[in-house]
Amino acid sequence: QVQLVESGGGSVQAGGSLRLSCSVSGDGYSCMGWFRQAPGKERERVASIESDGSANYADSVKGRFTISRDNAKNTLYLQMNSLKPEDTAMYYCAASSTWYCLTTPTSFDFWGQGTQVTVS
Repeated sequence: QVQLVESGGGSVQAGGSLRLSCSVSGDGYSCMGWFRQAPGKERERVASIESDGSANYADSVKGRFTISRDNAKNTLYLQMNSLKPEDTAMYYCAASSTWYCLTTPTSFDFWGQGTQVTVS
């Protein structure tokens, strides 16, 4: 069983930065990703990264967010710069047993509890 615990959310002014972390325990995962969900909206993929470091981003965050993973520390990160009010959402860390990353939430098997990001 894989367990994921996010940290690093908070409130920040537009233009500011935050770094989210996700501590992972357990085995059986390969692809990892960050998703977000704003009130009244569907959960959407923000970024994903495969075990070899190959990363993909949603168009809305390209050039502003960076996903990375430290396999030795079993930790996933999301560096968020130039934050905008529309980035406000609950952010979730997720892991998949597949080595390649897909974009849909249903393709991920394990989820964290979420961390709130608010940009004003």
